[in-house]
Amino acid sequence: MKEVQIDVGKCLGCKSCEMACAVSHSLSQELFGAIFEDTPPRKRIYVQGVGAAAVPVNCRHCEEAGCVGVCPTGAMYRDERTGAVLHNRDRCIGCGFCELACPFGAITRLPGSKVVAKCDRCPDREVPACVDACPTGALLFITPEEAQRRKRLQLARQMCLP
Repeated sequence: MKEVQIDVGKCLGCKSCEMACAVSHSLSQELFGAIFEDTPPRKRIYVQGVGAAAVPVNCRHCEEAGCVGVCPTGAMYRDERTGAVLHNRDRCIGCGFCELACPFGAITRLPGSKVVAKCDRCPDREVPACVDACPTGALLFITPEEAQRRKRLQLARQMCLP
């Protein structure tokens, strides 16, 4: 199964991924419309730092997802078909255990809100909006095997080239 992989060396901190994520989860699905919605759309990816120190933070859909294990209502669950860790807002009681259990800080709540937001891998899209929007290719939607292949190739180039 494919997942969002991050090449932190390519991230410029432009936050295009944040904007694309929020717009893709808005009612209008368009930037101009999203700006004027009564409930502002929420991003599910966050860029921390700036410039060379920028790092996109999103849900890693962990194999042993702590957020799923601590959820008392089953609102946080793994989709067996896609492998994605998802959130059912109708079952959520707003306890915040999932937010505390996430080692990446990828589950957030709006101030004053009990409902959490997290990456859902854009299930209605072939490629997540954040990946499509990244101008530098810092975000990739690939299999873990492809990610490992790319890392080995990069390491080989670094070791063999002056």
